[in-house]
Amino acid sequence: MGCGASVAIETHMPRDQAAKTPSPALTMKAAVLIQGWYRRYMARLEMRRRYTWNIFTSIEYAGEQDQLQLSGFFSFMLDNFTQLQGSDLISQLLEPVVEPWLDRELFYDSILVPESYAGPRLSFPLSVSDTNGLLNAFKDQQSLHARYVLQLLYETKKLLQHMPNIVQLSTSYTKEITICGDLHGRLDDLLLIFYKNGLPSAETPYVFNGDFVDRGKKSVEVVVLLFAYLLLYPDHMHLNRGNHEDHIMNLRYGFTKEVMQKYKSNGREILQLFQDVFSLLPVATVIDGKVLVVHGGISDQTDLDLLGSMDRHKIKSALRFPRHSLEQLAVHPSSKQLKRMRSTDTSAATTTPRPQLRKRRCALNRQDTSFSSSSSSSSSSSSSSLCSPPTPCGFSPSMHCNILPVSPLPEQEEQEWKQMVDILWSDPRSQDGCSPNTFRGGGCYFGPDVTRCLLLRHGLQLMVRSHQCKQEGYELCHGGQVITIFSASNYYEEGSNRGAYVKLGRDLLPRFYQYQVSPSTRKLTLTQRVCAAEDSALRALKEKVFAHRSDLLAGFQHFDQTNTGRVSLSEWTQVLESVLRLDLPWRTLRPRLAQLASDGSVDYQSCFKDMGPGLPLAQVTPGLAETLFRYRTDIEVIFNIIDKDHSGLISMEEFRHTWRLFSAHLGVDVTNGAIDDLARSMDFNKDGSIDFTEFLEAFRVVHKLEGRDGQRKD
Repeated sequence: MGCGASVAIETHMPRDQAAKTPSPALTMKAAVLIQGWYRRYMARLEMRRRYTWNIFTSIEYAGEQDQLQLSGFFSFMLDNFTQLQGSDLISQLLEPVVEPWLDRELFYDSILVPESYAGPRLSFPLSVSDTNGLLNAFKDQQSLHARYVLQLLYETKKLLQHMPNIVQLSTSYTKEITICGDLHGRLDDLLLIFYKNGLPSAETPYVFNGDFVDRGKKSVEVVVLLFAYLLLYPDHMHLNRGNHEDHIMNLRYGFTKEVMQKYKSNGREILQLFQDVFSLLPVATVIDGKVLVVHGGISDQTDLDLLGSMDRHKIKSALRFPRHSLEQLAVHPSSKQLKRMRSTDTSAATTTPRPQLRKRRCALNRQDTSFSSSSSSSSSSSSSSLCSPPTPCGFSPSMHCNILPVSPLPEQEEQEWKQMVDILWSDPRSQDGCSPNTFRGGGCYFGPDVTRCLLLRHGLQLMVRSHQCKQEGYELCHGGQVITIFSASNYYEEGSNRGAYVKLGRDLLPRFYQYQVSPSTRKLTLTQRVCAAEDSALRALKEKVFAHRSDLLAGFQHFDQTNTGRVSLSEWTQVLESVLRLDLPWRTLRPRLAQLASDGSVDYQSCFKDMGPGLPLAQVTPGLAETLFRYRTDIEVIFNIIDKDHSGLISMEEFRHTWRLFSAHLGVDVTNGAIDDLARSMDFNKDGSIDFTEFLEAFRVVHKLEGRDGQRKD
């Protein structure tokens, strides 16, 4: 009946209405125009999404490179200037010793839990009710008492001491094994995984592939939950070590600060046990003898037999470089700085060779690239020639640039350290061969031929790794032989990426599951999500531009000999890349960073017009202020070393020690008088101590359209 009515209506349509009906040709033309417009619109949106992602990753990896370089400087100072003031603090950082009483049975019983404590209580050995109570408590924003944290860590340490470096798993006892990637302190992501996939159990085994802590605000809760389930189900819950399970990385990326804020009374003891436990985590997992699970990747020197036999506990930090070490130094103290540092301690060594200052961006990278031709040419040869001993790509004495050669370590210890660094820090690439990971500053890039060689040599067929944020939460490369899995959604910005986990059954075929935490993200359109991420990325990039203002201006003025304030677009992009070294599409980003003059050239002063200092101080010269803007994170790391009680307050003398280390690290020639003037200016209440949080706030780049609280003004 409906169809008949429809036909009757069409039959009796008035003539004028029928005349307005578009012809099929016109309809098709309109559809083609709309389709073309939509495709162009989506292409522009995709371009913005891609360069936003490039900005985020470039700035993230530049920060990691800075951390590697700072750690190299500490190693240099410890190995060469052991009698200088501050070297004892560096020694505690790079070669931590767990206090003996923390190894004693029942040491935690001395810590009383008050009756007023309303949080979860644990009894050991743990039961399902304990882990359920812990899970629910963390959902309700409760914290675990320090006494239980210490006991949990002690029990975890005892368990890990008996575990192998490479854990062997089998799917014959379960339907599927779930592998999760980086969580980085995102408790909501972990809870969502458990909600969607099930809690750890004999029926739902897990492998968590490192980087449980840092960056996120709930790192303590995440790692405590993982350790609790490890104790409850040691045969079905498996944890690999990541590059952030490292106490030196924790100083820079937030875990140390989080622990000390949440556990003020027993924070030092908790951190010491965390350091010990992290160094005991297995470095790899193998499923059914066919699937290798590691955090970062491999190199052409990766030896699973050596990894399986080494004493992993000796490598407390992959950033504590072997004492053999390097023929070149990326950031040596200048002779003036060393002389000033020596002058504070008459017992300082006088026979140490004088280092030479090099550019800071050298970082901790391997310099020798002679491997490339042999690696590339081998890809087309037989499997036997492919897997013949390759030209070394791992860290070697001639490929580092942060420590002067001292006395070489035994070759075995050096090789073990290289193996650990490559497993934790490396990334895959599409080109054959193995080369220094210049973007991160540590580990290497490994190509499809390197992957094929390792899999063939050990009878494997697949590698699962993490370590890199992916927009969809996962990515396949090297012909499907390498899977990257990343489980922290919204990693860079709200809506920036999905999280994912992968499940492997007895057929070893990967099945991916994606998710994104945040109800607000689901309400946003694709355009709104891209715009929000783009704005955040551009803010971070503009801050980096402002922090390098003097170097950029010098570069621009090299081309602008007549001081017109303008350079060509190609000159503008050349200067930005040579100074910032972020490998970004600067021509595409130009409209968001700088204005064009009437003749089409770039007004380079416009790059800096929307930003300014957080709290200008009359006592600070512009050059020193810019140095503080640029290296405020490095200063914070050094301060965290010197601030033994993590009170957030630093004495005048501690402030001077911070500056001696910092100025030596950068080769910045700052007089003692300037340091004293700066210290006095920051002692706001004149009590002889400095609130270091306020100090850093004074040297934060602020966008002029915003207030000091970071909120945009109307």
